[in-house]
Amino acid sequence: MKFIAIDGLDGSGKDTQINLLAEAYKKQGKNVVVRSHPCNDNRYGRKSKEALLKTGKINHLKATIYFGLDAIRSVRKYSHDDSIDVLIFSRYVLAVMYLPDVVNMIVYKIVCFVLPTSDCMFFLDVSPEESLRRIGSRHEDTEMFENMGSLIKVRNKSKKFTYNWNVVDGDKSVEEISSQIISKCLDSD
Repeated sequence: MKFIAIDGLDGSGKDTQINLLAEAYKKQGKNVVVRSHPCNDNRYGRKSKEALLKTGKINHLKATIYFGLDAIRSVRKYSHDDSIDVLIFSRYVLAVMYLPDVVNMIVYKIVCFVLPTSDCMFFLDVSPEESLRRIGSRHEDTEMFENMGSLIKVRNKSKKFTYNWNVVDGDKSVEEISSQIISKCLDSD
């Protein structure tokens, strides 16, 4: 099974890119499963999303912990299914950026040791300004991290976590980003 992860700030285009990538693999006749976290098909994902729509430190912690449980659940449920050719995750381990600085790198290294990784893990590095523009056009409830201050802080933090990711300029057009991701993934098959 080919494992692919696409991560990035809110508004970076993760879901758009996983859907385009999934279509490219489906055209090749591959059985593709896409998991976009937090997922609404299980209690961990729903609790994470619920906490993201609130404010405060306790909800910040709840959102991160439930997100982690949601992603782990997806890995356990889908990564050993022999009928799946390609497993694509939107948001994966970089949620650890939202943990306090004291523990986030430790948790990240543990998570990367325990959970699957591959050479097809992409971080869409979108500017906070572009991220906010895209978030505003979605017409959805705003989450706790979807403000300029949080986006700047998290983007700056991301630099210490993305050393083993393919970093893609998230401000580019959908087509340019898709071309870069698809060619990297298909070349590594």
